[in-house]
Amino acid sequence: MRSILAVLTVLAVIVVFWYAACVPMNIKGVLTEQERAGAEVQPPSAKDRRDMSEFGLVMNNSFAIPATWEQDRPRLPAPHQVAVEMWETTVQKKITSKRSLIYHGWVTLSATMLGFVIGTGLGILLAVGIVHSRVMDLSVMPWAIVSQTIPIIALAPMIIVVLYSVGIQGIIPKAVISAYLSFFPVVVGMVKGLRSPDAMQLDLLRTYSASRSQGFWKLRLPASMPYLFTSLKIGIAASLVGAIVGELPTGAVAGLGARLLAGSYYGQTVQIWSALFAAAILAACLVGLLGLVERKVLKRMGMAQ
Repeated sequence: MRSILAVLTVLAVIVVFWYAACVPMNIKGVLTEQERAGAEVQPPSAKDRRDMSEFGLVMNNSFAIPATWEQDRPRLPAPHQVAVEMWETTVQKKITSKRSLIYHGWVTLSATMLGFVIGTGLGILLAVGIVHSRVMDLSVMPWAIVSQTIPIIALAPMIIVVLYSVGIQGIIPKAVISAYLSFFPVVVGMVKGLRSPDAMQLDLLRTYSASRSQGFWKLRLPASMPYLFTSLKIGIAASLVGAIVGELPTGAVAGLGARLLAGSYYGQTVQIWSALFAAAILAACLVGLLGLVERKVLKRMGMAQ
């Protein structure tokens, strides 16, 4: 009960600050509209102009504050505007509609899951090789680290152009970008997990004349499970980001990235924010699902949570 109350309190504080931030962000646009309609607008004083003109406008034209939460194209949409847009584009739209967030979310989710599977598989294989091979540890691991220093926003167009040049289009380029972002946390987490057994446990296996493969399946892999699931939670979120980023350079017409692009083209900030919240909710659901699987698997393995 206390945890729920704490979450609701933090949420209420965020909403209050959000509404408060909408006033100075949107006041200029509101006053411009009302001035064109014939309303009398008081300009900020000289001191206010030297400091913060938006707050000066608010102080001198407080009658316009309610309108800052109702603009059609605000700089910063109010929380209820985003909530209404999400309701209209999820519940009130058919899931096959090009305006449905569920439709766009499914398109992005498809690329996310494909990239996540590819990145996870690659990450686990690399981690096993790094742990069991000194050569791979010295050669592959540094390159894996260096690969993450390249900004994905710069790398994504190059990946898409190269794949398009060889005739690979559709979901694959986005999945490749998702895999690129998701494999690294899996590599790091699995390497840490596979190396987590201490020397006494490894010596005990040697005492029983266990082979290297038996040591992997009986000791290293079970010990790595908590590390793996922690990495998977990071990887699935990164994979979603990769899928969205992969939609941006292609001028995609479907997907959450496409919704962000369309909103930016036409100045529909409410649409942009609703797509951002849809992506956040989707990421939270994916991480929560992994957390549920983690609890089930670790409980079955007899590991305390």
